[in-house]
Amino acid sequence: MKKQLLAACAAGLLAGAVALPALAQNVAIVNGKPVPKARLDALETQIKAQAARTGQPVPPEVQGQLRDEVIAREVFMQEAEKLGLQSTPDFKAKMDLARQSVLIGELFADYAKKHPVTDAEAKAEYDKLIKAQAPAAGTKEYKARHILVEKEDDAKSIIAQLKKGGKFEDIAKKQSKDTGSGANGGELGWAPASTYVPEFGAALTKLKKGQTTDTPVKTQFGYHVIQLEDERDAKAPEPPPFDAVKAQLKQQMEQQQLAKYQQELREKAKVE
Repeated sequence: MKKQLLAACAAGLLAGAVALPALAQNVAIVNGKPVPKARLDALETQIKAQAARTGQPVPPEVQGQLRDEVIAREVFMQEAEKLGLQSTPDFKAKMDLARQSVLIGELFADYAKKHPVTDAEAKAEYDKLIKAQAPAAGTKEYKARHILVEKEDDAKSIIAQLKKGGKFEDIAKKQSKDTGSGANGGELGWAPASTYVPEFGAALTKLKKGQTTDTPVKTQFGYHVIQLEDERDAKAPEPPPFDAVKAQLKQQMEQQQLAKYQQELREKAKVE
C-alpha cells in the first residue's frame, strides 16, 4: 500500500514538473489548443510602439486587458477556421499583403537597428544647421516704421505733415492701412531688408538712421512712407541647447537614412 502511494505521488510530481513549463509558455488553452505567450508579448510590444509614436503611455487598464484580447482572438480565429474562411481567395490575398507589410516592417527595423545615429553624428549635424542659420558677413538688420495708404497723394500729404513736425506714430495709428503695425505706431521691429518686398527693402537700405523717405514707395500693397529708426549687424537667433533637440534630431536623421536606403533599393531593382 505504501509503495503504491509513493508511486502515485512520484507520478504526480513528475506530471507537475512537465506541466509547469508548458503553462509558462502559454497564456491559456482554448478548446484544447494552446495560446502561446509569445503572441501576448508581440501584441504588448505592438501597443507600446504605437503609444511611443504618439508620446502617450499605455494605460494600466489596457495592459490588464491584453490577455483577454489574445484569448478572444483565438476564439474568433478558431471559429473562422471552422467555417473554412482561411481557404477563400479573398483571405489569401489579404494574407499576402499582410505578410508583405510585416516583412517590410522587419526589413526597415533591421536596417534602423544596424545603422543607429550616434550622438557624435547628431552633434555634427546640429553644428552644421546652426552654422547655416548664421547670417552672412556684412548682413544688416533694420528697425523701421511705415505708414501704408492706398493713394500716392495721401502718402505725399503724410510726408508733408511729417516735415512740418507731425508725429510719425500718431499718423500711423490714424491713417495706416496696415492695421497690425499701425496700432503700434507703424512699428515693424528688427528685420533684414530681404524680409520685405524688393521695393520696400531697397528704399529702406538707402535711408540713414532717423531718416524718412522723401517720396512715397510703391509696392503691390499700396504706397508706403518709411522711417528708419536704427540698424545693426544681423545676429543669428539663439539656438536651443543640443541636449534639448538631440532626440528629435536623431529621429529625423534616421528617417533620412531610411529614405535613402529605400531609394537605393528601388534604383538597384531590375523592373521589367
